[in-house]
Amino acid sequence: GAMLGLISMSRVALAASLAILLVATPEQPARAASASEIDTKVDLALDRLMRESETARAVADRALAVLVFPDIVKGGFGIGGQFGEGALRKDGVTVGYYNDAAASIGLQIGAQTYSQAMFFMTEEALAFLDKSAGFEIGADANVALANEGLGYDVTTSTIQDPIIAFVFGQKGLMAGLTLEGSKITKVTK
Repeated sequence: GAMLGLISMSRVALAASLAILLVATPEQPARAASASEIDTKVDLALDRLMRESETARAVADRALAVLVFPDIVKGGFGIGGQFGEGALRKDGVTVGYYNDAAASIGLQIGAQTYSQAMFFMTEEALAFLDKSAGFEIGADANVALANEGLGYDVTTSTIQDPIIAFVFGQKGLMAGLTLEGSKITKVTK
């Protein structure tokens, strides 16, 4: 009978530890990803954006660099906030890692996770990112939010905006959210 007791004990222990895992997971803050994890996710996010958006492809052709946050988690940073990690790509190569955090953001969409790609169109904008090691959108730098619905005509050679952002999820480009108040910070990996 001792053997049977042991089996049922370990089953109980297993069930208890599974329950603890399930309970603990949603409460834990976003875990910092490694450089290679971020790079892999950035590749996937960029591929998806390029497949889905003609506008993004046209902007990417002219951009000097792109800062991609593959998965920004709403509620992953404090109450009603957001947090995500990403990489700055220049000529297809990662040149730095950044995070994006906001205390509270006017998200009108139900999505819990979304991706963001910020294309730097001018040397000045890129130099500003480099020099400041981070900035707050809206306060320190203006970022134009592109979505297909805006009829944003990038076929002309007059892309005026120094930084153009695309926000997208599983179902393509998203509208109805503001980026203002997001703080972009350079991090070392």
